[in-house]
Amino acid sequence: MFDSIVGMIEQSGYLGILFLMLLENIFPPIPSEVIMPLAGFTAARGDLNIYLVVVSGTLGSVLGALPWYYAGAKLGEARLRRLAERHGRWLTLSSDDVTEASHWFRSHGAKAVFFGRLVPAIRTLISVPAGIARMPFWAFLAYTVVGSLIWTSILALAGYLLHAEYKRVAEYVDPVSTAVVVGVVLIYLYRLLTWDRRKGSDR
Repeated sequence: MFDSIVGMIEQSGYLGILFLMLLENIFPPIPSEVIMPLAGFTAARGDLNIYLVVVSGTLGSVLGALPWYYAGAKLGEARLRRLAERHGRWLTLSSDDVTEASHWFRSHGAKAVFFGRLVPAIRTLISVPAGIARMPFWAFLAYTVVGSLIWTSILALAGYLLHAEYKRVAEYVDPVSTAVVVGVVLIYLYRLLTWDRRKGSDR
């Protein structure tokens, strides 16, 4: 996976980074923890500019957050609760989960968006309760941009500083990226298989 991602970044440049980060925020087949360090690694070899790498990654991350924000705003809490009641098993999401997430977000507001952009997995999901709570769009956008900029900068600089350790980076990236994908699948399967037990405990 290391060589394939590096090859894609080399061929498609900044647009490739933007696309991968956008896709990662909509449905994360490849996590940003892999994409941005490899983009920074490519920049360290002189193929890209590290500043434009960060800008591209941040822009892709922000654009990827918007569909989830609008989905939350469009659905609203009541409709999302009905959706969870109807398809909760496959979503591994109950109507109570929706209510709790909504209440939690209203209690933390802007801090949730900012810090949420710095936490793996939460980075994507935090946009939904922001939309449900009808957080002002420009406030959501501002906190998303700042949080995403910090996150992509840290990851890109990590790859940039490790440019001399090509083999070590490759040895790290391949098992980590594989573990992330397998972990996501296993967590989903676990939640799916234990759905009836968790629903029973909520009653």
